[in-house]
Amino acid sequence: MTLNLLFITVTFNKKQETFEEASHHEMVLKSYEETKTKQHTMPQMF
Repeated sequence: MTLNLLFITVTFNKKQETFEEASHHEMVLKSYEETKTKQHTMPQMF
C-alpha cells in the first residue's frame, strides 16, 4: 500500500512469515486448543 502526503511517500509491505515462524505458530495454536479442550472436559471444582 502506498500513501502520498505532502510530497512524502510512505510504503507498507506485509512481512513474509518464515517456515520456522509458521511451524511455531501452528504448534502454539495446537497447544492452545488442547488446553481449551481440557478446561471444558474437567468437572467444575468450585
